[in-house]
Amino acid sequence: MKYQVLLYYYYTDIEDPEAFSAEHLELCKGMNLKGRILVANEGINGTVSGTVEDTEKYMEYMKNHPLFDGIVFKLDPSEGHTFKKMHVRPRPELVNLSLEDDINPREMTGEYLEPKDFYAQMQDENTIVLDARNTYEYDVGHFRGAIRPDVETFRELPEWVRENRDMLEGKRILTYCTGGIRCEKFSGWLKREGFEDVGQLHGGIATYGKDPEVKGQNWDGMMYVFDERLTVPVNQVEHNVVGRDHFDGTPCERYINCANPECNDQILASEENEAKHLGGCSLECTKHPRNRYVIENDLSAEEVDAQIKVLEEEAYAK
Repeated sequence: MKYQVLLYYYYTDIEDPEAFSAEHLELCKGMNLKGRILVANEGINGTVSGTVEDTEKYMEYMKNHPLFDGIVFKLDPSEGHTFKKMHVRPRPELVNLSLEDDINPREMTGEYLEPKDFYAQMQDENTIVLDARNTYEYDVGHFRGAIRPDVETFRELPEWVRENRDMLEGKRILTYCTGGIRCEKFSGWLKREGFEDVGQLHGGIATYGKDPEVKGQNWDGMMYVFDERLTVPVNQVEHNVVGRDHFDGTPCERYINCANPECNDQILASEENEAKHLGGCSLECTKHPRNRYVIENDLSAEEVDAQIKVLEEEAYAK
């Protein structure tokens, strides 16, 4: 049986997000879908997986819904479901820029650039390309030469822009994110801040990688996705690994969650280093009494103590 993953968003007016979420959850469950959908007064943002037949029914339903006229879906084939459950949750907003005066992308947003135009404009010396995603997304893949603002989360971007305004003034600013939803707001905010020449990758990286002409060129690494796949390829012409192992800095594109349930940070790590560090991102996390890696691999106290001793000796030697 063939499956596929749908990625989509749509800015529209949803009067009662809580009621809509409850109804939509039942709809999705009835269609055997699994995934994560956020609903706010300003619209909807989701990723769902299911059989081709079930996802086609869902897309038809959404396209015929009066609230979502013109909605666009990005499709990826998959071997099965990429989520364990189906969640539809109401939220105050779809993406959080922590603005006192929020941006409505239907009223103000950057120029939409199709993949061919985005690719061409990246080559211009007067262009600055800003990655509007989180650090862990950038670390495993990004456009060549793109700037990663020194922030941990999307909502910290406005402060970074204000601190680096001199670098951006007078430049053509291009923004990009996974599917486009974050750049709808971020590019609009940039325009409101007085930056006049602002463009955004229409449809995000997910669309760029599937464009038959551009073929994902100028992208290095993988694209981080928010489901069980974690990463997917983008560049159809060449593949350059940019991710680096958290422990030894070697090329790596394998994400794991820290085995400390109170940490749970995502890090890039080879299977060998995951085993060596018992799944922990630090010695402190490795020693956590509820270390998931230790529990899942049924390691004895003696085995754990012996490995921790090795790690402590290595740390001391440094």
